[in-house]
Amino acid sequence: MNPNEIDPHPAEPWGPMPSFESAQFLTSAQRVDQCPPDSGAEVAFVGRSNAGKSSAINRLTRNGKLARTSKTPGRTQLLNFFELDPHRRLVDLPGYGYAKVSERVKREWQAHLTSYLQERECLRGLVLLADVRLPLQEFDLNMMHWAIDAGLPVHLLLTKADKLKHGAGKNALLKCQAGMKKADLLEGNSLQLFSATKGTGLEELQQKLRGWLEEADA
Repeated sequence: MNPNEIDPHPAEPWGPMPSFESAQFLTSAQRVDQCPPDSGAEVAFVGRSNAGKSSAINRLTRNGKLARTSKTPGRTQLLNFFELDPHRRLVDLPGYGYAKVSERVKREWQAHLTSYLQERECLRGLVLLADVRLPLQEFDLNMMHWAIDAGLPVHLLLTKADKLKHGAGKNALLKCQAGMKKADLLEGNSLQLFSATKGTGLEELQQKLRGWLEEADA
């Protein structure tokens, strides 16, 4: 555009980063073509069905009813979008692993998840959730390798930290950190302990997400 010309449709300024408590349900989608417009910035939460994604989102937003939770793992079968403001969103991706559905449905879920991660240009980072009491699973490692190949940062959220004593939790964090370093998965990524029940690590998670979402506005 000629610098002397005036854009008749200037981009709307994003404004300051809103509180996570402002999050509201926006829409659900089964396929990428059903997602909201690919603009602004999104951070997606992904993990096995028993990792506590919905509980983490509810704690983050201080809204216990925002993301659907269930005692039956795998109930999140859609991509669920939560709007912070017109430009910033959180996304709860389908849980992977324990859902009692057919292999055909599982393959469909995986295809939709892959399409979203590969095609969504407004995606700024992945929050990968894993139970701190368990070693990282093949899905977790594959997700981190994919993100590195895509140039996408990953923040590993080691959930259910309240189930371990302080020392045991720290040891699990260090062990996971060493494993990621050995597998060349640590550079550019980060990890922390988290408890949706007690709020452990909440401020650290908020700071990471603000960095991603504010950075997109820079």
